[in-house]
Amino acid sequence: MAMMRNVTHHQASQLLHNKFVVVLGDSIQRSVYKDLVLLLQRDSHLSLSQLKSKGELSFEQDCLVEGGRLGHMNNGTEYREVRQYRSDHHLVRFYFVTRVFSRYMESIFADFKNDQKPDVVIVNSCVWDVSRYNRRWVSEYKENLHKFFSQLKAVLPEQCLIVWNMTMPLGERIIGGFLVPEIEDMGPTLRFDVIEANFYSAMLANAYGLDVLDLHFMFRFSLHCRMKDGVHWNAVAHRQITCLLLAHAAQAWGVELPSHTATDQSKMWLLDYTQTSYQSAYRPSYSYGGSGYFRGPCDGRVYSNFYMEPSALSQTAGHSSLPPSDYRPVSAAPSCPANSYVMKQKHEKRNYNPYTRQRPSRSHR
Repeated sequence: MAMMRNVTHHQASQLLHNKFVVVLGDSIQRSVYKDLVLLLQRDSHLSLSQLKSKGELSFEQDCLVEGGRLGHMNNGTEYREVRQYRSDHHLVRFYFVTRVFSRYMESIFADFKNDQKPDVVIVNSCVWDVSRYNRRWVSEYKENLHKFFSQLKAVLPEQCLIVWNMTMPLGERIIGGFLVPEIEDMGPTLRFDVIEANFYSAMLANAYGLDVLDLHFMFRFSLHCRMKDGVHWNAVAHRQITCLLLAHAAQAWGVELPSHTATDQSKMWLLDYTQTSYQSAYRPSYSYGGSGYFRGPCDGRVYSNFYMEPSALSQTAGHSSLPPSDYRPVSAAPSCPANSYVMKQKHEKRNYNPYTRQRPSRSHR
């Protein structure tokens, strides 16, 4: 973990400028959502109370859309929680799910189909699947993964970056609200079920052309960052996860993620898109803006991208226009990790500006 690149608030904010990010999953993915929302606002880590809280009406200027304290708080499989953070140029949404495919997941797909399409989807569903529904979970989990991946690919545009997060290492002794009395006897062996489920989910995600981030591998020597309950992780670990995800998104989009200690201040700038505010409404147009191309970092394919000089940025600030002619392409992002099993990157995505027009916000808020 020492070689992991730190991502600053400024870099994260520019990288996800005018992007819609959706996080799907359990309480660990909720903390992934929370850390990203926090980093988009400032360089700070989550507090212990923020990590432990669930269903709160507001977290760091986000809002609870459905479920949580608006409904019935419980530790059951029917628990719901939908959160959303929106600023002028960022939209991040979280759905709490306990099963990789279900009627509830189909309702989420209906949101994607009938409303705005996300630019990034970060997803994991495993621990609940293998413990709370069927002790002989293998065949059912595989079938649900097939249904989930196929329908997800069908409803989302090709440009969407989908990252399957593999489940992080569980402890030998699991305590807390997750391990209800009905499954207490599964506690000592659940970590082995997770390893098996990780194998199936990673292979299937890879087969469907999704990107796979092996958090189990990445954190195998960082167990000191795991909480005493044997399931959840501390703020340092979650900031590392956020940095991994953002570095991967930058690489997939062909955007350079310069070091915050760079001596050349011009290297401090990332891509800046059309200055269009979300405000109260927005609608996708999926048109590519600009015409500067360069070779992608891994396979030499061509991607559309721009690097804005500070002088050019100051000249265009506040204007809703295409990138000026004095843009220049950035250098290729660092190559893929040496261990190809850590992150399987199959398809780099063209960088584009999906929000050149305003569009209505989600119907239920």
